[in-house]
Amino acid sequence: MGSVNVNRSLSDQFYRYKMPKIIAKVEGKGNGIKTVIVNMVEIAKALNRPPTYPTKYFGCELGAQTQFDVKNERYIVNGSHEAGKLQDILDGFIRRFILCPSCDNPETILGVLQKKGVITLKCIACGYSGTLDSAHKLTTFILKNPPSQSMGTSGSSVKSGKKSKRKSKEDKSGKSQENGEDGDSPQHDSDPDVIENQKDGTIDDADWSVDTDAHAVAERMESLTSAAKGLMLNDDLERTQQERVDILYEYVRKHKEDGTLDSVNKDILAEAERLDIKDKAPLVFCELLFDENIIQQIKMHRILFLRFTHENHKAQKYLLGGVEQVVKLHKDTLMNKVPYILKALYDNDILEEEVLIDWAKKVSKKYVSKEIGNEIHEKAKPFIKWLQEAEEEESSSDEERGEEESVEVVYSDGLISTTLQEVKEKPKPPKVIEEPDTDDIDIDDI
Repeated sequence: MGSVNVNRSLSDQFYRYKMPKIIAKVEGKGNGIKTVIVNMVEIAKALNRPPTYPTKYFGCELGAQTQFDVKNERYIVNGSHEAGKLQDILDGFIRRFILCPSCDNPETILGVLQKKGVITLKCIACGYSGTLDSAHKLTTFILKNPPSQSMGTSGSSVKSGKKSKRKSKEDKSGKSQENGEDGDSPQHDSDPDVIENQKDGTIDDADWSVDTDAHAVAERMESLTSAAKGLMLNDDLERTQQERVDILYEYVRKHKEDGTLDSVNKDILAEAERLDIKDKAPLVFCELLFDENIIQQIKMHRILFLRFTHENHKAQKYLLGGVEQVVKLHKDTLMNKVPYILKALYDNDILEEEVLIDWAKKVSKKYVSKEIGNEIHEKAKPFIKWLQEAEEEESSSDEERGEEESVEVVYSDGLISTTLQEVKEKPKPPKVIEEPDTDDIDIDDI
């Protein structure tokens, strides 16, 4: 299960307050379809709020009914809703009912003054104390179902104090509770004074806090290796795919200009995985690393391409698209070399024959125009034909090896016993395409 910052507007990977990503499961069909928030209890613990609050907030924002099964920890919103959409709505709940208006710290406690109909907010970090805006529909639900005293401070790093634990025991043993709205249980007003440190009754935020200003974040990032940076939470995944491709493009271009490309192959892979564009990365490499000397450059950058295309058919298809674009860009020089380019990619194990044969079946206009695509496929036909014939011969050989070998019995008049001689036909070697010394290529000779 992944985790994100409670305040997702902050991208600092050292941010102390984390919560699990929402896991949503759609159940039922038709009018009975519903979305179960599988890990709502864990999310609520990280936010230090009852799980009914964010669930009810989803219902208010989506205009949907909600159901609470507290005993079985099932929190349901009617209708079909994606986890990403719910995560965005949860950000609104966090801004309204979690974060301190003064310091943006989530270490806050809600209180309810039922006679006045007011919800109070107390920040443990900066000491802020005030009231919440009562305009949202959820405030009515909170007033009817106030938070429990046993709720400690936000986050798992600060534990509830002794009085809070005693109160929890009293609730379990003595006092009965009435069922509230939507099956939730009304609880008592929270009292910040019951939050104690187990040693001296105070919470020292200085021991836990980390400087989150831009300069401090930059200094900490510089101290990390590139591989470690890839493991950290970042906001780049919130960007569009094209923006993430552009980030990788600049990363590779910089190393190419510095002459350090060969030494950072693993780092490039880590960066592509961090940006979640590993399959599409070969398109970037084609644009940056290939020109008229593409056949030599394929051999030069073989290891880099293998990190992305090995047993990855999707990445291989993107690579073929990138090659088409390179051929279009240097059409006069490379169009006649198409079969040799494909053979170089095949011989270096960068492209598999299954992908190549599948690519040859249909001309796509995704990367180049239909006209250019048809010309490229026409030039590639001799290589594809050679590939198919080699595959057929190999398949035929495998079938022959799988069956009983044919045996011819030769009788000799001069001998009583018989001698057995095996007659086998030697397989014909496949044709080999050699790259010509000049640019003038006769396709018919291949």
